Amino acid sequence: MSEEMNLELEKEFHEGDIVRGTAEQVDDKSVTVSIEGAPFEGIIPISELSSLHIEKASDAVSVGDVLELVITKVEDEAYVLSKRKVDALKAWDDLIVKFESGEAFEAEVKDVVKGGLVVDLGVRGFVPASLVEDHFVEDFEDYRGKTMLFKITELDKEKGRLILSHRAVVEQEKAEQKKQVIGNIQQGDVLEGKVQRLATFGAFIDLGGVDGLVHISQVSHDHVEDVSTVLTEGQAVKVKVLSVDADNERISLSIKDTLPGPWESVEERVAKGSVLTGAVRRLVSFGAFIEVFPGVEGLVHISQISHKHINTPHEALKEGQEVQVKVLDVNATEKRLSLSIKDLLENPDKEEEFDYELPEENTGFSFSDVIGDKLKGFTKE
Repeated sequence: MSEEMNLELEKEFHEGDIVRGTAEQVDDKSVTVSIEGAPFEGIIPISELSSLHIEKASDAVSVGDVLELVITKVEDEAYVLSKRKVDALKAWDDLIVKFESGEAFEAEVKDVVKGGLVVDLGVRGFVPASLVEDHFVEDFEDYRGKTMLFKITELDKEKGRLILSHRAVVEQEKAEQKKQVIGNIQQGDVLEGKVQRLATFGAFIDLGGVDGLVHISQVSHDHVEDVSTVLTEGQAVKVKVLSVDADNERISLSIKDTLPGPWESVEERVAKGSVLTGAVRRLVSFGAFIEVFPGVEGLVHISQISHKHINTPHEALKEGQEVQVKVLDVNATEKRLSLSIKDLLENPDKEEEFDYELPEENTGFSFSDVIGDKLKGFTKE
């Protein structure tokens, strides 16, 4: 026997030593390995094969695999070994780097358990249900075996705690997409969108990665009390961009500005001299504004409100009152409509007009007749 072989036989192995072993036999609950230079074989219990729960040792190791192992116990003519602990030692250093940098990385979902997903990264990583997606997921079975991007949200090497999040990756992607979309939107743009959510003060419109707000006053040319009477969630709409605040990620939109204006073709609907019914919308010192069509208001000058003299329109009208008006003038280009209430009211102070005809007196002769006779006397002379 050579001196080299004697040295190999005399080599001692202790707990904590890292060794290389070859899988010689794979049973259901353990793997038998030969260790180079060791006087006898080692055993890897199934619990020490993987950080995940496995049913059979063959799920993790095959005969002939060369494994890096750590000796956890030295018994008579056998070593108890662990593959799981060596994998973890290697993994932690890499995981700490990923955690500190915030790096997103791919990993396969190995198992679905109550409360979330399990990922094998050399150590067991857990993804709580609340950190899987940015929306509610009822059943996670479809995630089993799926490769996804994750970020590490919690890491404690001493306690062996590793919490992962796919939701963090999704939210980061959406934030980046949102910033890009906002950067491409300009004031005055007309865009296609979808009603994302309704609120009492308006509607949020999804513009493809970013939401904009249509205030209730910008929903329609008509007066809108309840947005839900005009819009529904999921409805496709066309909107005009009123303003963009990139720093605060706010976009103001208008649906109204994409619709035909109420003054378009108003001259076809309103003729000079026609009589309309409208509502008093505003009272000002010089008159009253009457809405005769949705979005179309005309002015009744204070002089056209009543036959009686009034100092302010409030003496004769109140806001919300329904009145009949006569059209005095229409100018669609300048969006001006002149109206009169007075012209449709009777004037109680108007005096009755009479036509007088003076009778002619019949004297039986005319002045010319008298003069004529006198002239005749002069001519005879």
